[in-house]
Amino acid sequence: MAITQALTGTFKQEVLEGLHNFSVVGGDTFKIALYSSTAALSAATTVYTSVGEITGTGYTAGGATLTNLGATLSGTTAYTSFANAVWPSASISAAGALVYNATKGNRAVVVLNFGGTYTSAGTNFSVVFPTNSPTTAPIIFN
Repeated sequence: MAITQALTGTFKQEVLEGLHNFSVVGGDTFKIALYSSTAALSAATTVYTSVGEITGTGYTAGGATLTNLGATLSGTTAYTSFANAVWPSASISAAGALVYNATKGNRAVVVLNFGGTYTSAGTNFSVVFPTNSPTTAPIIFN
């Protein structure tokens, strides 16, 4: 099993169909769930799954709600990101994550691979998103 970082294929199609709303005001609710290295997540992932999801102190199944930074256009590149996600005083280990749209039936958006397993032992566990820019945001259309 593996966690392969990618925008999911269904997300790309659903954006063209107008399913996802990244507006800061009145937009959809996006969540981030954390996974162990045994999870099988990739561009083929279509919805949130609990298979391979972590457990531990300070973590609730389904993950955390993200703060959407809104869609931005720079030249011909559209992009968006989220504020960092933090699980305070958590005792957990995770190797990757799934961002999904909780408003629209838990549809998968992007799979994140952390490049290794990270652990917190009673401290904050954070997922730090890259700078919200047309070259580094986790969701980019160019």
